[in-house]
Amino acid sequence: MNKLREIECFVAVAELGSFVKAADALGISKAAVSRTVLELEARLGSRLMQRTTRRLSLTEAGTLYLERCKQIVAALEEADDLLSAGAANPTGLLRINAPLTFGVLHLAPLWPMFLERHPGVALDITLSDRIVDIIDEGYDMAIRIARLSDSTLVHRKLTTTNLQVCASPAYLEKHGTPMHPHELAQHQAICYSYNASKDDWQFTGPEGPVNVKVNSRMHVNNGDSCVEAALGGIGVTRQPTFMIDRHLRSGQLVPILTDYTSPELGIYAVYPSRAHLPAKVRAMLDFLSEAFQQVHWNG
Repeated sequence: MNKLREIECFVAVAELGSFVKAADALGISKAAVSRTVLELEARLGSRLMQRTTRRLSLTEAGTLYLERCKQIVAALEEADDLLSAGAANPTGLLRINAPLTFGVLHLAPLWPMFLERHPGVALDITLSDRIVDIIDEGYDMAIRIARLSDSTLVHRKLTTTNLQVCASPAYLEKHGTPMHPHELAQHQAICYSYNASKDDWQFTGPEGPVNVKVNSRMHVNNGDSCVEAALGGIGVTRQPTFMIDRHLRSGQLVPILTDYTSPELGIYAVYPSRAHLPAKVRAMLDFLSEAFQQVHWNG
């Protein structure tokens, strides 16, 4: 039983005054229209139309029912128009999760520009280094910094960041500068707790891949704390260039093992599904893709 189809057929017949005209307007057969209206009357237990070979007229019940049905059709059309307008003019609350440091350094300056461009959208931003479940926790989108080449998640790559080993000038003056990744085992390391490889650091150099298990003096679940510890001369750390670029440029941190590269990380916008993507999510994806077309921290 399709009540909306019944209403659609009944309204068409009533307004056009003919089963034939209603069938043409709906793109179905006259027999299908007639059968649907008869099924509607049977379900309601009331005759809605008087039919003769020469004319068609509504009964009193039919007249009352038509007025209510027209209100339903109008409401449906209004709902369609609302979504169609939303496609051109994104609206609604957009919930986004992003890593803490990246969110503060590189996303926070962008939010005012996005809101000015899309006045119908409101933002609810959560910054956390914890990997959230965007569906279970109700997020429209999350920013992930990881290697997602084999991920089943729906994502759009925004840009990349390199991992760079570094330390303060004071630490290197006191403990020496490692020239090969294996020498890191003799140094104190400041490690990021959420690093997928934990204390095993991978490099690629002139002799090929090199893996080193570092001697961790400190584990922290926040990259800013790792950087601050390195600035304080506690040890060496390996952090993404989007985070330490300004310290490298100022000389507060010194890059180490520049002949060796660490795995490159992608910076992705992750979202639940490509199907029926809300206009507000599409607008943010396009905005962020444009904003990160060029970055300064990788060179």
